[in-house]
Amino acid sequence: MNHSERYVFIAEWYDPNASLLRRYELLFYPGDGSVEMHDVKNHRTFLKRTKYDDLRLEDLFIGNKVNIFSRQLVLIDYGDQYTARQLGSRKEKTLALIKPDAVTKAGEIIEIINKAGFTITKLKMMMLSRKEATDFHVDHQSRPFYNEMIQFITSGPVIAMELLRDDAICEWKRLLGPANSGVARTDAPGSIRALFGTDGIRNAAHGPDSFASAAREMELFFPSSGGCGPANTAKFTSCTCCIIKPHAVSEGLLGKILMAIRDACFEISAIQMFNMDRVNVEEFYEVYKGVVTEYNEMVTELYSGPCVAMEIQQNNSTKTFREFCGPADPEIARHLRPGTLRAIFGKTKIQNAVHCTDLPEDGLLEVQYFFKILDN
Repeated sequence: MNHSERYVFIAEWYDPNASLLRRYELLFYPGDGSVEMHDVKNHRTFLKRTKYDDLRLEDLFIGNKVNIFSRQLVLIDYGDQYTARQLGSRKEKTLALIKPDAVTKAGEIIEIINKAGFTITKLKMMMLSRKEATDFHVDHQSRPFYNEMIQFITSGPVIAMELLRDDAICEWKRLLGPANSGVARTDAPGSIRALFGTDGIRNAAHGPDSFASAAREMELFFPSSGGCGPANTAKFTSCTCCIIKPHAVSEGLLGKILMAIRDACFEISAIQMFNMDRVNVEEFYEVYKGVVTEYNEMVTELYSGPCVAMEIQQNNSTKTFREFCGPADPEIARHLRPGTLRAIFGKTKIQNAVHCTDLPEDGLLEVQYFFKILDN
């Protein structure tokens, strides 16, 4: 690989001390995984070229947040024509919608999505109102099965996702297979609809078939105006909170963790991807400040990239789910509780795959923090 090849982005960092947005040129050298930063305003080097293992080429796209030595940078533009040509040419976003019949198979579907090279940039379990369903199915109004479609899509929760990759619209349609699940089982037996669908309406998942449809549907589920779109599905009763940490999301473990939670007979009654900032994380982790020695590292991990928060339901959910997560240190978990989430998916005490509520009285508070305060 050419060690002098480099990609350049314009990035912004919010400096909390000065209450200013500072702009940098971020250079990434894929040959050895090193980074360099220049202060745009002052025309000087801010960070000399340094090897940095936590940044990958697939993290570099406009709008993404990346962490460089504990600074959360937002990539706002390409820094030169070469970068724009090489990385921006075919990157597309599309909507993926898991329908009510396949929500219990979300883990398997997300696993397929990750293995196909997609990045999930947004994710939210929602309950569609009749109005939202008619807006979504506006193109099918004249079809004989229109009422059945509306009834089905509002019959239970759906999971909406925004997917990113080269030729995303076309590639997601290919993964889905033919609209009729029966036809899919014959013509594309490995496709999502063949594996998880029943017929032409209960066909597990949806994807738009054009750039215009993708833009319209993403606007409906994830409004760019800052509104929150269809309502989340949190119930705020008999619940505890689980957060899949950024390292686990970026390592492609989301699908596997969801399957493990479901197979242990816990109900995931709400799920959503969040990009937290330092202020939110410090607020959420406040009870650990001065108590846990790794507090600062815990904070840095949780805002280092997208995390996925869940409301988990079961009787005595906080205690039983905490036991299922296992000891905070994955090494100890692997010795004492090898079947737990942290034993299987954790790496270190900080990157231990999941956060779970510790005290029964905090379960509802933690769920409310994500699904009432942050999701509004």
